[in-house]
Amino acid sequence: MKNFSQKTKNLIIILTVLALSIFAVSVSWATLAFVDSQDSYSQTKKSTATEQIGDPAKKSRTRAPEPATMVLFSSGFLGVIMSFIRKTYARVKRLFDLLFSITGAIVLSPVMLLTALLIKITSKGPAIYSQTRVGENGKLFKIYKFRSMVADAESKSGAVWATKNDSRITPVGHFLRKSRLDELPQFFNVIKGEMSLIGPRPERPVFVDQFRKEISDYEKRLEIKPGITGLAQVWHRYDENIADVRKKIKYDILYIKKVCIWTDFRILLRTVRVVLTGEGAR
Repeated sequence: MKNFSQKTKNLIIILTVLALSIFAVSVSWATLAFVDSQDSYSQTKKSTATEQIGDPAKKSRTRAPEPATMVLFSSGFLGVIMSFIRKTYARVKRLFDLLFSITGAIVLSPVMLLTALLIKITSKGPAIYSQTRVGENGKLFKIYKFRSMVADAESKSGAVWATKNDSRITPVGHFLRKSRLDELPQFFNVIKGEMSLIGPRPERPVFVDQFRKEISDYEKRLEIKPGITGLAQVWHRYDENIADVRKKIKYDILYIKKVCIWTDFRILLRTVRVVLTGEGAR
């Protein structure tokens, strides 16, 4: 049934693109034929006037539009359609981000308050901390998270990846990471327009500078807003080394190429499963 639905969806997409292409070619042919008929009419008038004064004249010939011209016209028409689709998708996604984040912040406010209280009771330091991350087009912003590690966890080691049995993670922090509850404060990043619900996870500047040098396609993941969840987050694990980052980049670039409402919906469903089962957590 799943394969049938997928084949049906692909068939609909192919037929839609084919219909648009035929329509674009028809419009281009009609437009160019009209222009050409006007030229023929002008040439006929000139020929008639010439015949009236006794000079020989050749009959005007109707020329079919050149294939290259048709291709240029139709490609331009399809480009306008694709631009409209992208702009519409961006507006719809932003509206969905706002509605979902505001609703989520209100509905989950008791959970967020309880989480903050547990963090304060079990360890020293703030319940919520902010950290500089790199967003869309390289813009820096402050991301908010519930603290899952001891206070000043990187004061001695500097910026490093968390490991599987990281001693810096608090007992409550293990639960927060496994359930992904530590990401809930990022609803406010989404409301502010710094993030989206779905997109590549934002990275710290020190790692971005490193990855730009070591991974050729890394810049591409900065073309859209970062997200709370994403394709790499629901199908991959936390980063532990550069090899993990390279795999994650492939997922991020794939998402950017396939970005659409249906893809976002499937990622949200997969995120619910990951939250409930704790897949990939550390």
